[in-house]
Amino acid sequence: MILRVFAAILAVLWGTGLAFGQATDAAPAEKPAAEKPAAKPKAKPAAKPKKSRTAVVPRAGAPATTGSAPDDRPEDSTVKQSVKDSYAAIPVAERLSIQSDLVWTGDYNGLINGEFSDRLVAAVKAFQRRNKSKDTGVLNPHERGILAASAKPLQDEVGWRLVEDAVNGVRVGLPGRLATETARGQSGTRWSSLQGQLQIETFRMANTRLDAAFERQKREPFDRRTGYSALRPDFFVISGTQGLKKFYVRAMARDNEVRGITILYDQAMEGTMDPVVVAMSSAFVPFGLAGAAQDSSRPRRKVEYGTGLVVSSSGHIVTDKQTVDGCQVITIPGVGHAERLAEDRASELALIRVNGARDLTPVALLGPSPRGDAVTLVGVADPQTQGGGAAVSTAAATLGAGNPRSLDAMPAPGFSGAAAIDGQGRIAGMVVMKTQVLAGPAQSPQAAVLPLDRMINFLEANYVAPQSGRAGADAAKASVVRVICVRP
Repeated sequence: MILRVFAAILAVLWGTGLAFGQATDAAPAEKPAAEKPAAKPKAKPAAKPKKSRTAVVPRAGAPATTGSAPDDRPEDSTVKQSVKDSYAAIPVAERLSIQSDLVWTGDYNGLINGEFSDRLVAAVKAFQRRNKSKDTGVLNPHERGILAASAKPLQDEVGWRLVEDAVNGVRVGLPGRLATETARGQSGTRWSSLQGQLQIETFRMANTRLDAAFERQKREPFDRRTGYSALRPDFFVISGTQGLKKFYVRAMARDNEVRGITILYDQAMEGTMDPVVVAMSSAFVPFGLAGAAQDSSRPRRKVEYGTGLVVSSSGHIVTDKQTVDGCQVITIPGVGHAERLAEDRASELALIRVNGARDLTPVALLGPSPRGDAVTLVGVADPQTQGGGAAVSTAAATLGAGNPRSLDAMPAPGFSGAAAIDGQGRIAGMVVMKTQVLAGPAQSPQAAVLPLDRMINFLEANYVAPQSGRAGADAAKASVVRVICVRP
């Protein structure tokens, strides 16, 4: 009896130990397999990816792409054409604004160029889905307001604005609250913070291949260490460190010319600047805006500064037509409001007048014919260029070929309408900015000097008699005024 009980206990212990051993590999079946086959476990459905509630901003080193992203669901050609037609009805300025706002909300990673693309439609749809709207790909007025309201606080924090760099004929996006100083760079314009923690500079290389410019930017200056770089057929981007700062370079090529922008900032600013760099990369347009030559709705500065030349003591002033184009209000500081009397599209001139003005000093237009190619430009630079000032200044320049004669370099912003004085002190003509050719060939001049005889012909045709007077750049300063155009 005792032996039977002992044998039973051994059998139970042996069976229990075997079950524990099997438990390390798989759970034991409730019944032997011979009695009932084990049911195959049902496949667990794949988890759907969670939609992020926070917009993801691409890292600063990644290039803003120029291609289009396919939509996430198929659409027939009729729907796509309808969407495209809807965008065609939106002015270029508004399309630019939509792209810019979508960059700041993290929905769009592409160029801010005003062009319709599948990538833009996909970005709008992503924004609509995140805001629980129907993803049509086209913003209705209510959704457009939500988008603007979402982007505005981010833009206002850094003082975001789009500006045209007249030196190189490019458009850039700037964090105006961070980059408060403006000066002339080596081959472009430089914007920087007061202590130099942030530096932004445009550059231009003529007769240069893109790959050669790419290699040069990677190794110059000597303390530059590249962390990311990408070379494409028509553009490149490079980022990394330069000394104790981070840097980012974006450049594009056309017609054997390279135009680019360099952004340099302290590593302590990367939390603020990294997303701003993405927006700046997207906003950089080196060869003109989309449809600029065909679309008169292209954005212009709301407040534009230029130079005018007094041509009569009773308030007549001649200036560059581009400066006062589309102005709601024209003001001559210290003199009064002006009205536009006439313009000549062929000569790029506009005639304005401050009614009630007295005892102004007209510029000396009559006298011996000007000679030589070396000139001194006399004008009033943009307030940003001279720290908010309004001083009349001079700059040396050389005249090239053509009629009007091209300038060897772009003058400072605000010099549109400036006087050009030859080596003998006689006026040779007036500076005009050829902004309408930004979308054209890169070799077309963007700044030129309109010859004196065309100025005289324009004034006489509008019953303003040219005056004689003292020659020289210093004398011309008394006849040079700032022109401020305010657009609606």
